[in-house]
Amino acid sequence: MAHVLGQNQYGKAENRIVRVRRDSGRHEIKDLNVSVSLRGEFDDVHLTGSNANCLPTDSTKNTVYAFAKQYGIESAEGFAALLARHFVEHTERGVVHSARIRVEEYRWERIRTADRAAEAGDSGHSFVRSGQEVRTTEVLYDGDRFRVVSGLKDLVVMNTTDSEFWGYLKDRYTTLREAYDRILATQVTARWAFGFHGRDGQPQPEWNHSYQEVRRHLLEAFADTYSYSLQQTLHAMGTRVLNHRAEVDEVRLELPNKHHFLVDLAPFGLKNENEVYFAADRMYGLIEGTVHREGVTPVIPVS
Repeated sequence: MAHVLGQNQYGKAENRIVRVRRDSGRHEIKDLNVSVSLRGEFDDVHLTGSNANCLPTDSTKNTVYAFAKQYGIESAEGFAALLARHFVEHTERGVVHSARIRVEEYRWERIRTADRAAEAGDSGHSFVRSGQEVRTTEVLYDGDRFRVVSGLKDLVVMNTTDSEFWGYLKDRYTTLREAYDRILATQVTARWAFGFHGRDGQPQPEWNHSYQEVRRHLLEAFADTYSYSLQQTLHAMGTRVLNHRAEVDEVRLELPNKHHFLVDLAPFGLKNENEVYFAADRMYGLIEGTVHREGVTPVIPVS
């Protein structure tokens, strides 16, 4: 029976890079985790052992660091697009047909100090890691067009009221009590696809501004929605982004319901008036969904 080599790709995963911009006394930092994956004419590498068409993964790693020095890092998306185009258009003999660059960006904030004269009373060179939220992007370039999907993960949010859950389907195994005033908390993973393709001189969006605005609208929708289910909140978050950000065509959200259960204080002669909760990290309801513009074909993969 004949065997056929199927889809294949290779690259260097999780290249950790911190780029410091020192052109003034007020330094700027970008902290990234960059993964490179290449597809192309690599059959012989697998079938015969010939490495003639194989760009070493070490070379892709070195390119990441060299480009950070040569071009700087203004945004995760812009840096990923620069790398993707390079690997497709400048690898010898055109053996790379498409490149996918995935980036995670870690947030840092300046440390404020009363003893420094720097702007806003913070240090020009001292930073603190900001929470657990991670900015993400994936850029795919095939020599003709870009596909950019950005996002964030590990953004933990909570509403302490304005959330209910009742009127649901019940069967013989249903024990959950209906709730008319509950905590709603989740750890947001969001991805959004841009209409940007880079053809015919199409300009790139202002990536950093776009990220901050999408994040803001996600948070505002979570805060402003009186929720009867986490599914309803998901739809409101995705819809708000599409209503306010013309550059975004599709939003996909993964929202684990971080359950908070009222503690029974009756054995201690106390009445729990929605004040004391047990926060459960396992198990959890996982709510997922995509909101996209009419006529747009979704491109963000389902987990």
